Amino acid sequence: MAIDFRSGKSRLGNPTGGLSGPAIKPITLKLVWEARRAAKIPVIGLGGIETVEDVLEYLAVGASAVQVGTASFTDPRASQRLAGTLTKVLLRAKVFTVNELRDKFIAENG
Repeated sequence: MAIDFRSGKSRLGNPTGGLSGPAIKPITLKLVWEARRAAKIPVIGLGGIETVEDVLEYLAVGASAVQVGTASFTDPRASQRLAGTLTKVLLRAKVFTVNELRDKFIAENG
């Protein structure tokens, strides 16, 4: 819910709206992890992806791909920026494949 106190009107167009962005990341990370454990099908991670670290967290828990949404409102090139720095961050962390990233998470967390 978001209200303009001056006019008394909703800023969302409706009285209430849903959660998005960083507010839902802990929830959607858990859901990606659960979905991937339940079925060996591709899962797309989304919710609160603003940094390369966010992308890597979703990949580590089993996402096959990610979707950038809310971050694109403030930075229309967010997806391009994230894709451009992903390899650099992986190399600095000495992680060379997404499977290696997932294996590390599974070894630590089951």
